[in-house]
Amino acid sequence: MTPDQIEALFTRADGGFLCARWGRPIVPIVFGVEDATLSTVKGAFEAICALAGHPMAETDPELGTNTMVFFFRDWDELLAVPDLDRLIEGLGPLVARLKSAGANQYRVFRFDADGAIRACFIFLRMDEELSKVPAEVLALSQVVQAILLWSDTAFRDRSPLGRVEGGRTVLRPEIASLVRAAYDPVLPAMSQDPTHALRLAARIQAQEKAQ
Repeated sequence: MTPDQIEALFTRADGGFLCARWGRPIVPIVFGVEDATLSTVKGAFEAICALAGHPMAETDPELGTNTMVFFFRDWDELLAVPDLDRLIEGLGPLVARLKSAGANQYRVFRFDADGAIRACFIFLRMDEELSKVPAEVLALSQVVQAILLWSDTAFRDRSPLGRVEGGRTVLRPEIASLVRAAYDPVLPAMSQDPTHALRLAARIQAQEKAQ
């Protein structure tokens, strides 16, 4: 990927650049699915964390769990989740806005003092469109979009996933390389400087030379 392509993936609609990764082990919990789907979602977290070289854990010492994935049929169901309004400020207006937009997915991030990701809430309204997506594809797509703070327009025109021979869905190689590069411990956990894209590109090139 070129630096310009990388920069675009972290440049938001308002023109601001922001790239952030997790600063603590990921501790996911999933609501609203059967055991088979639960295993699929947790397997996606394990695969993406292994790719990034980032740890998972059984509990977060501060939050207990720091990644919540909600599957539901109607946005109003979120308003009935105990204490969710304490975790997500402005939950009522957010739900109203998502209903009005006809949205079927949304992610909320929280950050620590250094700007690294400290928590993520993933909301999936299982409408007709999402219900057609195989569980493993949906899980992989959501987890890769939670492993970094991407631009709000990053995957609007093209999914982070692709198909390989045999029809299997996998993470696109260039996105996988970018995730690995972003988790290089030498780099800061958060950057608002567009030149960060140059450093990411350099690390991707180093990965390719090492292969």
